[in-house]
Amino acid sequence: MNKDIKWGIIGLGGIAHKFATDLLLVENCTLEAVASRSISKAKAFSKKYNATNFYGTYEELVKNNLVDIVYIATPHNSHKRYTILALEHKKAVLCEKPFAMNNKQVFKMIEASKKNQVFLMEAMWTRFLPSILAVKKRIDEDEIGELKYINADFSFKANTSIQRIYDKKLGGGSLLDIGIYPVFLAYLLLGLPTNINANAHFYDSGADSQLAMLFNYKNAQALLFSSFNSTSKREAKISGTLGEICIEMPWNETDSFSIQKNDGKSKFISLPTMGKGYTYEIIECNTCLQQHKIESSTWTHQNSLELISLLDKIRKKINLAYNED
Repeated sequence: MNKDIKWGIIGLGGIAHKFATDLLLVENCTLEAVASRSISKAKAFSKKYNATNFYGTYEELVKNNLVDIVYIATPHNSHKRYTILALEHKKAVLCEKPFAMNNKQVFKMIEASKKNQVFLMEAMWTRFLPSILAVKKRIDEDEIGELKYINADFSFKANTSIQRIYDKKLGGGSLLDIGIYPVFLAYLLLGLPTNINANAHFYDSGADSQLAMLFNYKNAQALLFSSFNSTSKREAKISGTLGEICIEMPWNETDSFSIQKNDGKSKFISLPTMGKGYTYEIIECNTCLQQHKIESSTWTHQNSLELISLLDKIRKKINLAYNED
């Protein structure tokens, strides 16, 4: 392994720009190569973020022997294809969420990681934010007692001229794109629910435009929501028997949270992030590669399997199927 981890980026849309901006802030890694179906787009991206090479096909990038790890930021429906392509070329992979379209695809991706003994991780960047790590630690230490209720949403008025928002063939819909965040939070803090209820509104395409979810646990509940139809504050509230934690807006990229105890005591914790916050998943990947791991211990292959299984169950509840199913 090189002393400096050399990154490649496949798919150069909006999220790739944010990721590349943060990559430049992280020590001991460089942007070796970028690839787009448009060579002019790849060239412009390469120049903006000082990438050494640029390509007009993804296949060319994974054949670059200097690339250690590939960040995949293509539409949801192509995650499995390009992840396995990279893994088979012995490239480690950080693949955008959702990891794939369904549990079956995620299982195949993990199989390829194990077969080739190459690192693979879902880009659930929120999991690595300092504030989220601190919230989980305080909950694990029973600072607010036994958890009873989580309320989290992710909602904004989407530009429906953007095809990936509503196109079922691309994995469009609010659940896979943004609903995954509230689902992730409930899963992170409460684990797998015993029962799920869900109701949705749909675009003419059949993709979900708005979705309400209720997760039932033995001693707790989580009320979750995602929507492309309206804008919310994107706060998250976590209530326990001894108090409440409020993760500041927008909670999925937060740098602060507050704790209100039942005895009246309160505190505000601020943990400023480096850059947008993608820096922390980048650091995690770099560390795992240096340690020759094939998965992260903070966000494991099993975590990704269980998260996508929850999304599959929600889709079944609202009768939302994709071609890949």
